[in-house]
Amino acid sequence: MRGKQQLHQILFVALALALLSSCVTNKKYVLLQKDDINVQDLPKDSVVREYKLPDYEYKIQPEDIISVQFESLTAAEYDIFNRGVALQQQNMNMAMGGPLLIGELVDPNGEVMFPVIGKVKVAGYTVFQLQDRLQEMADKYLESPVVSVRLLNFRFTIMGEANREGTVVLQNNRVSIIEAIGLAGGLKDLADKKNVKLIRQINGKTEVRYLNLLDENLINKPEYFVHQSDILIVPALRQRPYRQYFGQNLSLILSSASLLLITLSLIRSNP
Repeated sequence: MRGKQQLHQILFVALALALLSSCVTNKKYVLLQKDDINVQDLPKDSVVREYKLPDYEYKIQPEDIISVQFESLTAAEYDIFNRGVALQQQNMNMAMGGPLLIGELVDPNGEVMFPVIGKVKVAGYTVFQLQDRLQEMADKYLESPVVSVRLLNFRFTIMGEANREGTVVLQNNRVSIIEAIGLAGGLKDLADKKNVKLIRQINGKTEVRYLNLLDENLINKPEYFVHQSDILIVPALRQRPYRQYFGQNLSLILSSASLLLITLSLIRSNP
């Protein structure tokens, strides 16, 4: 009888430890925390905190794909930038979901070729700076021109404990880390949000950084905004093996333990 009780105690302790070690608290789950996990105590309908967002404007790089469109009152036969059918084909490709197949590819020297004016340096400029520069050039050749520039291949990659791993291509070049996670379908319950690896390419170098997505102070840091070709790798918490393997086999373990107890009880009752 005493051995049976001891076995019960051992199984109970083992089960309790396994369940406790597989728990994930709110402090490991809620993004952008600031000592206010218990939101019930916070004032309602008022600003709790304010942050000045870090300055960030993406600058065009070699191998980027940009869309440059010129519109003017100049007759088509005299419009050196008029692309006619080519522009219609671009719009058709865009409608079919192929933005990377259109636009102007920035060459390794950071330049793009235009009719008449030749190669123009575009790398190192923001979209709006390049738009102003091309506007000045168009004013010399066209009547009342309007120039629009868009970046077509702004992208980031997210791997690991994300609901949708892979590369996301955007036409918006001002995206925060939190927005990027949302575009990837969010993170899984067992994602280690405190140790997210960020791989970033800057000035011909690859930098590796680690982000704490649980800390609200991330808003004040330069890593808050996604850069072109960023790679986010989200690791798993240590609780994942317990949830993934132990949890699935818990019923089998309990059944085996119950069968063992019954067998021991029968053996002791029939010496």
